Amino acid sequence: MIQPKQLEDRVISIEELTDEIYRMTVESEYIAGNAVAGQFVNIKCCDGTQALLRRPISICSVDRCNGSYDILFQKKGGGTGLLALKKPGDRLDVLGPLGNGFGLDVKYGRIAVIGGGIGIFPLLFVLNESRAVTKRAYLGFRTRKLVVLENEFKAGSSTLEITTDDGSYGEHGFITDLLKRDILSEKFDMIYACGPTPMLRKVIEAANENDIRCQVSMEQRMGCGFGACLVCACKTHVENGDWQYSHVCKDGPIFDSRAVLLE
Repeated sequence: MIQPKQLEDRVISIEELTDEIYRMTVESEYIAGNAVAGQFVNIKCCDGTQALLRRPISICSVDRCNGSYDILFQKKGGGTGLLALKKPGDRLDVLGPLGNGFGLDVKYGRIAVIGGGIGIFPLLFVLNESRAVTKRAYLGFRTRKLVVLENEFKAGSSTLEITTDDGSYGEHGFITDLLKRDILSEKFDMIYACGPTPMLRKVIEAANENDIRCQVSMEQRMGCGFGACLVCACKTHVENGDWQYSHVCKDGPIFDSRAVLLE
């Protein structure tokens, strides 16, 4: 696996897509050339004491020809608030690429990606990198104003399904219901998922019940991004039926769905 580096990358562009969700394009030949779907970068948001810890952000897509990558993030606190103030030409102190990626074996000819809210971002990278013949995308949002990247997911997938909790866009309901509707007829070779824990739990149940392989991207607060601070612990199964603590930044963020223990 390619070793992560501490880099000083340049911001190419930044735009607010909707409701404090930002897309930033960053120039970096190293990350664009070496990152795989599911990995993330850990960004230092300022030089002062306003945000001491780096912020881990999934890589949404890469442009290998032009040496750049896109990240999307929601402005939720001090760190991401400072990140949202960056301008084209500004420099970013970045660690990356970090973590393990999704398995994109060429034998997976029929895949599904399913995401909820800001969990959809790393799944676009999966669609763009996968060589599957059939790629079905399932995206769930709380409401219409939070729907982002629709055109990008439509371009990268065979079919796109969108639900909103309040019925203001797409189908009314939970995106997991649409996955369950299609899971038998589509005969997926692999399901890739990222989103809130209740959604992941339903995806894993559906995959297990139908004996379909599934990989999930786990979201946890992180400190260092490479396993030294031990902040991002999560429970995983071990062979004897017991469990252990794994660390999302070092052992993940991608896990086989049968390995994770969601409580």
